[in-house]
Order: sequence, then structure tokens, then C-alpha cells
Amino acid sequence: MSNSGSIFDQADSEVGAMAALKFFRLGEKTRKILFLFVLVVFLSLNALSYLGAYVLTHYSSAGHWGLGIPKSTSSTIPSDIGLEYVTQRIPINQTEWLETWFIPTQMPVSSGTVLLFPGNAGSKAIQLLAPAKVFHHLGYDTLLIDFRGLGGSSGNTTTLGVREAKDVALALTHAQRLNFQRPFILYGVSMGSAAILKAVADETVHPDAVILELPFARLLDAVRSRLRENWIPSFPIAEMIVFWGSVQHGINGFTHNPVNYAKQVQCPALLLHGKLDKWITLAEIDRIFQNLQGSKKLTIFPNADHSLLVTVDKELWQRSVEQFLKRV
Repeated sequence: MSNSGSIFDQADSEVGAMAALKFFRLGEKTRKILFLFVLVVFLSLNALSYLGAYVLTHYSSAGHWGLGIPKSTSSTIPSDIGLEYVTQRIPINQTEWLETWFIPTQMPVSSGTVLLFPGNAGSKAIQLLAPAKVFHHLGYDTLLIDFRGLGGSSGNTTTLGVREAKDVALALTHAQRLNFQRPFILYGVSMGSAAILKAVADETVHPDAVILELPFARLLDAVRSRLRENWIPSFPIAEMIVFWGSVQHGINGFTHNPVNYAKQVQCPALLLHGKLDKWITLAEIDRIFQNLQGSKKLTIFPNADHSLLVTVDKELWQRSVEQFLKRV
């Protein structure tokens, strides 16, 4: 085996030497043209990746020109679907806040409080009203939260679950301080699930249970899958996008891996996933599920992709959630 390895190493060295020799045998003008071509390609890829990272992590407000995903709004409110609510702001600092909707149960006694968190480019109005209505029907108070940059909250940026983990911790502290009814259940959609997992792992958050819908396993893989879905080569563009996004927001996107955060989850967990999801594979979901340390349940929706699952199969969604909550 050692002789075979040395032979291959020697062959690789010879190939590299021959390539270098051929390069230097080229005329000086040709070498300059080739070098400039490589440099232009390198700089262009970095420029496009920087721009791509910016667009993916910034929101543009309605009526204002700017690069980024249009910032979600609250065009629908709970009273539109027959739910009484109170709008609350959770202060982050003197200039930033999280906007929330608190929807109290109509039951004589609350079964607990569910805190709901949206996915990327979503909001409490777009993604959380439908599941909140089911939780309300089951007798739970619900607190619907817009992450920073989304809906009625301040800001116009996202870190795809990194900074949002602090928002999860802040919202749970808010619910505890106001003596909302326990148990506290954290529910998240896609990026919201990633933020919940990171909050448990890194922000000393201790919910009584978590419901994780459509979480991605690793940020880099999530970017790769979205590039492939749009027929864009994932390597090295995905790595460049994650790198420049990390630089722009002062984070390390390469270590943003919910599959690893899951190892710190000791409370009961319900994992929900769509079998037809093109962005997150069943293998990734299974790795997250295996890493969860407490009692756990996995429900696969056979006819769903990366969509809000309660809107695809409400009966299966409600049955799965209701059975899970009975054990919390």
C-alpha cells in the first residue's frame, strides 16, 4: 500500500510539474492574457457572490428602492380570521424591537403558550396565522413573533437563523416575565426552526417542547440546494455566498448547522417535513431527528414540498400536533 501511494504521489507531482512547465513555455503575452482572464473570473465570481449574499440577507421596504427581498407586511391580521389579539412590542434596545401578536385562548383555562416564529422572508401574518388558529382551537394562548427585519419588527436584514436565535430567547423571556401560561412550546417554520435549535444550543433557552417544521440541516447545504434548483453551479458559488454573507453580518455561516444544535435539545420535540421538499432531503431531516436527545416524533407529509404544511394537509398537521402536545 505504501509503494502504491508513493507511485500516485510521484505521478501527481509529475503532472503538476508538466503543467507548470507548459505554462512557462507560453509566450509572455499569452501568460499575461491567461492570468488576467483567471483574475477577472475570480473577481467577477466574488462580486456576484457578494451581491447575491446581500440580496439574500437584506429586505427592501415597500415604496423604497433598494436591493433585497421585499419586506413582508401585515396585510392580514388575526381579527380577519375571527381571533381577538393584542399587538405588543418587545424592545431589543432603544432603536430596535420585535412586533408580536398575542392571541389569548377562549377556553376557561389555557393549556399553555405557543410561541410561533416565521421562516425567511415570511412574517406572522403570512406564515403564522394558519398554525396559530389550530393552536387556538386546541386551547393554547399563542404569541406570534416577527423576527428583526420581518413584518412589523424593526430592521431590514436577516442572518438566516443566527441572530434570530437571540430573538427567540428574547421572546421566551418576555413570555416568562409576563407570566404567560406554561408549558411553553416553541414552533418554527424553516428558518424559524433553525433559530429555535440555535437558541436552545447557544442561548440557554429551555422550552417545555419544540415543534420544528422544515428545518435545514446546514446553511451551506441549504444555499447549495437553492442554487441547484435554479440551475446555478453550487461550487464554489455557495461557499462564496456564505463567506460574503458572513463578512457582511459579522457571523460565521459555515458553522450555522442546526443538525449539530439538535444534539442539545433535551425537551420533547416534534419534527415535521414534506416528502417532496426539493431544498431539504429526507436524509438531512433524519440526521436532525437522530440528534434530538429527548422524546421525539417525526411526521412526514407525503404530498408536501417546502410549503407551510398546515395549508397542505391540515388534518394530518393538526392530528400530529395534538397527539404530541398531549404528551407534553
